[in-house]
Amino acid sequence: MLSEKSAQTVRATLPVVGAAIEQITGSFYHRLFNAHPELLRDLFNRGNQADGSQKQALAGSIAAFASALVNNPDERPDAMLARIAHKHASLGVTGPQYQVVHDHLFAAIVEVLGEAVTPEVAEAWEEVYWLMANALIAIEQRLYEESGTHGERRPYTVVSRTAETADVATFLLRPADGGPVPSHKPGQYVSVQVELADGAHQIRQYSLSGQPEGGLQITVKRVAGDPAGEVSTHLHQHVDEGATLLVSAPFGDVQLADEDRPVVLASAGIGCTPIVGMLSHLAETGATRKVIAVHGDQQESAHAFREEFGQLVAKLPNAEAHVWYERPEGEWPAERTGRVDLTGLAVPADAVAYLCGPLPFMRAVRTQLLEAGVPAADIHYEVFGPDMWLGQ
Repeated sequence: MLSEKSAQTVRATLPVVGAAIEQITGSFYHRLFNAHPELLRDLFNRGNQADGSQKQALAGSIAAFASALVNNPDERPDAMLARIAHKHASLGVTGPQYQVVHDHLFAAIVEVLGEAVTPEVAEAWEEVYWLMANALIAIEQRLYEESGTHGERRPYTVVSRTAETADVATFLLRPADGGPVPSHKPGQYVSVQVELADGAHQIRQYSLSGQPEGGLQITVKRVAGDPAGEVSTHLHQHVDEGATLLVSAPFGDVQLADEDRPVVLASAGIGCTPIVGMLSHLAETGATRKVIAVHGDQQESAHAFREEFGQLVAKLPNAEAHVWYERPEGEWPAERTGRVDLTGLAVPADAVAYLCGPLPFMRAVRTQLLEAGVPAADIHYEVFGPDMWLGQ
């Protein structure tokens, strides 16, 4: 891993770099997009750039990786690397792009830190960068080989579109060439690329929300706000049955394992999509393991897959469902009104848990699971968008 000389330098300079890391990443993206505007147009999420979340996520991943190298020199943070690599593979990131990132990132470091970047400091952080970059390149290459792709997207035809709620729609997709659907595991996602009105080819990742034979199923919530979600708005306004979408192979490190241990499936809002996909798999395979399915939402009309959630749980012989609504529209138990609260549930300490939803929800549920005795290593989570939880 990191050489002892570089480890000492990184340990000594990590507080300085960490304090300036968001300024560094801000300068980095400014430099990168000035030199390569096509990356902002056709690869990076413009919404995440506009609200600063991608800058924060990059800063967090660099700081977390460097901290891991100096605090645990004999271990590589593979869980963090796998999460990033799966995201990159779904986007089609290639090895040569890491050199482009390196050049602009280190120019930003020098710009922000100035004379503090001595040759020794630069050499140490170069080592950190390439340890992380080369590990990601290797993992991504393996993912490409396993998927039989090199990151390219394949044309799929929209076979049907179903409204789940006023702002959530499910799209059933089949390969336009009539070929086989790639294998995938419950919890994974695909990336979808669309051409927007200004000619940009933006990419977004959507969880697989079901197990249709001969196709893939994604469920998309139209993202409101300012700015509104570019791709989700485009899909809702312009994509109907018969349309063609460019779709990647399935990726994602959060995968439901086929085992006998009790499982907790907890979601909130549109985080239900991978969880419903997992429930669908469990029902289809006749799973007999203990299943605790938990969901939180604003109200009944906002709960996508509300009926299917209950139907899937009912098919499982050893499953229970618990739903909370913050503002119920009809009669609803007081103990299930408000935000999700696991403290009243009998969660087995040997359970494995899968979470998806807003970060405050996942932090709260994770804390309650830890208090119930579930080991941290057995609590898995999926984040929509930049992972602001990396290293936490």
